[in-house]
Amino acid sequence: MPVLLATCAAFPSGDEDADVLDAALTRAGVEARWATWDDPSVDWTGATTVLRSTWDYTHDRDRFLGWARALPTLLNPVEIVEWSTDKTYLADLAAAGIPTVPTTVLRPGDEMPALDTEIVVKPSVGAGSRGVGRFPPGRADAARQHVAALHAAGRTVLVQPYLAGVEASGEAALMYVDGEFSHAVTKGPMIPAGTTHPVHGDALYLEENIEARDASSAELAVGEAAVTYVRDRFGSEPLYARVDLLPSPHGPVVVELELAEPSLFLHHDRAGRAADRFAAAVRARS
Repeated sequence: MPVLLATCAAFPSGDEDADVLDAALTRAGVEARWATWDDPSVDWTGATTVLRSTWDYTHDRDRFLGWARALPTLLNPVEIVEWSTDKTYLADLAAAGIPTVPTTVLRPGDEMPALDTEIVVKPSVGAGSRGVGRFPPGRADAARQHVAALHAAGRTVLVQPYLAGVEASGEAALMYVDGEFSHAVTKGPMIPAGTTHPVHGDALYLEENIEARDASSAELAVGEAAVTYVRDRFGSEPLYARVDLLPSPHGPVVVELELAEPSLFLHHDRAGRAADRFAAAVRARS
């Protein structure tokens, strides 16, 4: 089957990995092209759809999921996409015993608990650090105002402790293809103290400082546990997964499990095989 690589109108030709991915798909003998997910002129029938850079879905997740449910073949499958596009899934991971950043969920109408440590506030449906704020204890009023603004926009809010270890070692992002570890990168800290990023705006994501990384054994153990959870929960191996980890005093913890439209940083695989690995997995499923 032909493959449609789903993107958004802001990036009609795909993300920064598009060139290396396009070349790998061609080498694998896969007929593929990029298509904007909400373009009414696109015929999605008779094709395998692979979500890549549909980064504007957070503006109207219900509409996006309605489109996804109507697709004949979607990778990752729609039930995985639906679960993973709302970060309240962190509670599921924590309940399964997977090391996860402590998270308080505040739905509209819930009040923020007393602030006695530095925290990060973010919408549960979000991408690219939009709507994220970092607040020290002395800015409790500002934190409450940010929560109120997100609630007024109909957003569920996550409140998490700020893990300062990220300033020294960065955030680890581990990429998996067909359940197997592929490569890892370091994402530099993106939330300076006192910063609040708007929920809406022209930019769909904030520029990241990305470098190739050698994942530690502890990071790999947590990443494997997260991917195994997905496999067990949904009964199949996801085509792709990205496990984002923060350093904590007790070891690495999951801050996000990206299963819908994550950047896979194919250019940053030191071995240079990530794009071909991904293309081969797409071919096997299409």
